[in-house]
Amino acid sequence: MKNKLDLAKAWTIEAGQYIRENMHNDLEIDEKTNHTDLVTNMDKSVQDKLVSCIKKKFPEDNILAEENNLRHSIAKGNVWVIDPIDGTSNFVSQKDNFAVMIAYFENGVGKFGIILDVMKENLYWGDGKKVFRNNDELQKPKINLMHSVIGVNSYMYRTNDHGLLDYSENTLGVRILGSAGIEYTKLIEGKISGYFSNLSPWDYAAGTIILSAFDYVTEAISGGNPKYDGREKVFTVEKSNLPLVREFIN
Repeated sequence: MKNKLDLAKAWTIEAGQYIRENMHNDLEIDEKTNHTDLVTNMDKSVQDKLVSCIKKKFPEDNILAEENNLRHSIAKGNVWVIDPIDGTSNFVSQKDNFAVMIAYFENGVGKFGIILDVMKENLYWGDGKKVFRNNDELQKPKINLMHSVIGVNSYMYRTNDHGLLDYSENTLGVRILGSAGIEYTKLIEGKISGYFSNLSPWDYAAGTIILSAFDYVTEAISGGNPKYDGREKVFTVEKSNLPLVREFIN
């Protein structure tokens, strides 16, 4: 397992370097579902590079990824979950606040997760037991839900979807960063106490595995574990805070 983790970290770092070196070249930008759901030639290129690395080294492993309709269930076999550029709108408009994410599962069990804040060159990673930023082990943040801010999806917040606006009034406020990967790095560092959004598996897989070492859980807002199959409204908080969150979020 260490071999796979070390390789995945190296591939993620290389992907970040590739993006930084080429991000100011002309981008081909397409819309997927709407004008805010973007994909670029860089997304596709980075994913192709990561998939090629995985398949060359581990040809029997499977892929679940954002682009090119790679949709293998995490429930069976060895499965890599890839988000080549999480926060594409930020990448296009800000050239900042976007991430590369990789998670790895064996028969449905998350083994490790990796999130690279590309522009800050900070690599967050963990195996469900320990959490690291680059080579430094991080400790579980001490944070109180009622005395902290939370990360949210803008539409869900504005429309009070599932009571999210009501819940936020019992915190110090909300932050909307436009990238699940960056939101998860804020959770890891204790800068937010929870994250509530409408996500696909590649958006939450890595963060969920990393934060499990801090006893954080990701649940579907409708109840139970996420399905890892299509877009779903989910949230991630410390497990001990679930009862409080569920008083409002349902």
